[in-house]
Amino acid sequence: MRHCKGASTNSGLVAAIFFLLGMGTLLPWNFFITAMNYFTGRLNGTSCTNGTEQADSDPYMFNNLSVLIAQLPLLLFTFLNSFLYQHIAEKVRIAGSMVFILLLFILTASLVKVEMTLDHFFSITMATIWFINMFGAVLQGSLFGLVSKLPPRYNSLFMSGQAVAGIFSGIAMLLSNILETDSESSALGYFITPCVATLITLCCYLILPHLSFARLYLESGPTDKAETRKEPLTNNCESVTLVNVKLNDESGLEANGKAVFTESDSESCNKLDEHKQEPTEEKSTVPQVFEKIWVMASCVTCVFAVTLSVFPAITVNTKPKGFFEGKDKIFVPLCSFIVFNVMDWIGRSLTSRIQWPSKQSWLFPLFVLLRVVFIPALMLCNVQPRIYLPVLFDHDMAYLVFMSLFAMTSGYFACLSMSYASQLVKPKDAETAGALMTFFLALGLSLGAAFSFVLKKMV
Repeated sequence: MRHCKGASTNSGLVAAIFFLLGMGTLLPWNFFITAMNYFTGRLNGTSCTNGTEQADSDPYMFNNLSVLIAQLPLLLFTFLNSFLYQHIAEKVRIAGSMVFILLLFILTASLVKVEMTLDHFFSITMATIWFINMFGAVLQGSLFGLVSKLPPRYNSLFMSGQAVAGIFSGIAMLLSNILETDSESSALGYFITPCVATLITLCCYLILPHLSFARLYLESGPTDKAETRKEPLTNNCESVTLVNVKLNDESGLEANGKAVFTESDSESCNKLDEHKQEPTEEKSTVPQVFEKIWVMASCVTCVFAVTLSVFPAITVNTKPKGFFEGKDKIFVPLCSFIVFNVMDWIGRSLTSRIQWPSKQSWLFPLFVLLRVVFIPALMLCNVQPRIYLPVLFDHDMAYLVFMSLFAMTSGYFACLSMSYASQLVKPKDAETAGALMTFFLALGLSLGAAFSFVLKKMV
């Protein structure tokens, strides 16, 4: 029991670190794409005010090519990470990726004030997009594998952090539009912020191995540690109170110092007992793990394919009519980006309280499929310009209701899919399941981005 107190007291810090790690995986890229006006304006030889003046043409097809160049390495390297992660040290993959992302953003920020030909600027920017997403794919896949070793609550916190990254970028866009900042000044802010965030994230990751609660899960595991200390793990999990302790005040112990167990604690204990019984069993192969999680892999692919098919490619072209009429500069960042990311964050956070439908229920994949209804609903809002489809929902309130439900269900089912996948495999295979699920998450993003081109032509 003496190890319980030390482990439980820093469990809250471990939770905060995984939240920040989640935010750190997506915040750099979210801020990068928020500066799209800067890139298109510079490639067109204009100096536009952010959010007020758009270039009439896109000779380099930057918007389309940037999406393609971003998705290819994301898909390729999440796939490779699913198979090769066992052969490259975790610290090399995670800390190394963060360092390279930091260097790429320092380069991008420095180029804001450097004069060069448009062709050179375009080539450097495309290469930067490729490498940011390449290292981002390795980072995200590795961190999903890492957090899969911990209880489901930490997976929810990690994905909630990812949603909060989108909220920050949306607020930055809104403030930039309201203040009418010139594109170069905005871009510097968009690129310097991820540098600071990446440094903080790197420090958080380096602190993690020094926390006793994290070591219980992330190193050799609680079972091995107990065996090394000759502290047996009994069937009633008396000694495992150090692993999954839950406090009335969120710290891990009651006032009288006794450990408290919940239903999830018992499940963790059972898994640890199972792991103890098979201490020498090797990890399952990737196909064997996929056979157990293919339903959840399909679900997370479907969730992100539906989400990315209309957001932001189509929703960003929605024009205000009603509450925000005549306030285009406020409507897009607030009602499209901030509302989406806030509701997405709420949906992800809900999974720490509610897990319904269960992972065995046929209702889960059914509800995931039913999200397809949001595609026509959002396309029939006041998206402009349009040629083929009529506008059935032209008021801002209809758009806000659809967007809120669309975003909340996206966050909820995506987070639940990722959490359920690690629960469907043995503890020794949780990291493999996390890496595989990241690949299918990226596959959903790529499919959604591809569908968006088709859907834009149909509006």
